[in-house]
Amino acid sequence: LGWSLRDVCLSGPDDELTRTDRAQPALFALAYALWEAFADAIGRPPVAAAGHSLGEYTALGAAGAYDFETGLGLVAARGAAMAEAAAGSDTGMAALLGVDADAAEALAATRRADGGALWVANFNAPGQIVVAGGREDIEWITEHARDLGVRRAVPLNVAGAFHSPYMEPAVARYRPAVEAVEFGPLAFPVWANADAAPYGTGVAATLLRQLSSPVRFIETLQGIAEDVDAFVHVGPGDVTAGMAKRTTEGKTIVAVSSLADIEPAVAALSTSIQ
Repeated sequence: LGWSLRDVCLSGPDDELTRTDRAQPALFALAYALWEAFADAIGRPPVAAAGHSLGEYTALGAAGAYDFETGLGLVAARGAAMAEAAAGSDTGMAALLGVDADAAEALAATRRADGGALWVANFNAPGQIVVAGGREDIEWITEHARDLGVRRAVPLNVAGAFHSPYMEPAVARYRPAVEAVEFGPLAFPVWANADAAPYGTGVAATLLRQLSSPVRFIETLQGIAEDVDAFVHVGPGDVTAGMAKRTTEGKTIVAVSSLADIEPAVAALSTSIQ
């Protein structure tokens, strides 16, 4: 990496750790380590895997697309490319609560037709959609949310308009790094954010499209739910566990966000999976 991941994770400072180019390798490393520990404990491969944005890299690593060091190099290059693209324009993101996907798409399209720059970036869960765009566009939808039929719009503390056309410069910068990797065969299906479908043979091309394409997580969770009894969030926090709860019904959902979570997670899953 050219810098100490261990020192930044354990000592910070916070403004260093939360930089896009530092946070992505840190999150990947922690999630990958938790995955390895959980996989040893559960003793069986998953039916399928997915990740939300950066988490897709852990899912691919878990399935054997590359080893840890290769994955770490990829996310470092990705983070640097995204940080550079974000610095080139005054942009942001906002979470829209209480609005469905079609309505959010229509709002963004209306704003663009009026000369603005606004796109749906994340389809997270029913009633939770994230948009990305220029700073003025984010301020517009935040100020006028209720008038536009949105229960609430919350600006997000992010560096730029990720998963939108504003990330096209990042695609160009990231391309040499991802095209240099020889991806291995996947041991189980990994669902791609950009397609809401399992990866085929074009892993590099799909990862490049992911940068500027929306994260289609609702469709991904619904698709996987047809074949599984339980979902396991592996990584810091429990955000995707919450998305799974909102999107699916009748599934066991657990979060492994620390080593201490593994034993109770395995116990919970032993009663729910066949």
